[in-house]
Amino acid sequence: MTKTQSLIAAFLCTFIWGTTFIAQDTGMEVIGPYVFNATRFFVGFLALIPFYLILEKKKTKEVLSKNKKRFIFLSILIGIFLFFASLLQQVALLFTDIANAAFFTIFYVPMVPIIGFFLFRTNIHWSVWPSVLFCVIGGYFLTNFQDATIRLGDTLVIICALFWSLHIIFIGILVSEFNAPILVGLIQTLIVSICSLVPAFIFEEFIFENIFDQKFQILYAGILSGGIAFVLQIYAQQNISPAPSAIIFSLEGVFATVAAWIILSQILNLNNIIGCILILIGVLISQLLPEIKNLSINKIK
Repeated sequence: MTKTQSLIAAFLCTFIWGTTFIAQDTGMEVIGPYVFNATRFFVGFLALIPFYLILEKKKTKEVLSKNKKRFIFLSILIGIFLFFASLLQQVALLFTDIANAAFFTIFYVPMVPIIGFFLFRTNIHWSVWPSVLFCVIGGYFLTNFQDATIRLGDTLVIICALFWSLHIIFIGILVSEFNAPILVGLIQTLIVSICSLVPAFIFEEFIFENIFDQKFQILYAGILSGGIAFVLQIYAQQNISPAPSAIIFSLEGVFATVAAWIILSQILNLNNIIGCILILIGVLISQLLPEIKNLSINKIK
């Protein structure tokens, strides 16, 4: 996959994630967050099976022959990070609004380079830091946070952002060693679904009539976000390092706001528009400045 294809995959993934905020919020009208997550990710798992059988099954043995134990370890670890990230985000939506959830989720943008540096001494291009600043300030304007109060849900989303950061970082490690994005997607969606069943059976009820009532939200969040988008993330990170990836993924706040404007008729005010522009500037800085430097070096050579 080329750098351009990876960028397209990243933007498409981010679009799906952003619009899924609405499905996640409206999908809990008659079912709880644990049941929603268990069902959503199981649907995502089922949706990926035919893609795996057609595109990846033949090369699985070759991929796993490199280091099967390490592949399994990293895949399970990524699945656990995704479980906590998605579950905390889903539960948080019961206590806070979509705007706050989108803003605090963007905190994985500064977390990724910082965690990557301290854990692995990862080199970070200087353009990441102004990009991070633009994205965080943009998230602030995007969500009308100045009119909100700190709530339990906001705290949950901040913790959730930590797990998103770890998920992005370890996806970067895995794709650098193994080329099996759909298989990884299958494993992580199944892990999230199984892990979500535990609190679902303890704290909630599986009422199939209620689950069926939320079928459109579950199908959208399951097939597109829980399944396809996370595979697109893996494809994207084959050519984009974790820190710039996190900056691109921060556009989900922009897409969430625009989707709420179109679908839920929520009006975009001046602050929202400024927020969108700031995040877009942050994304462009993170992607264009390193490329400009590379072009200059190549010209000198």
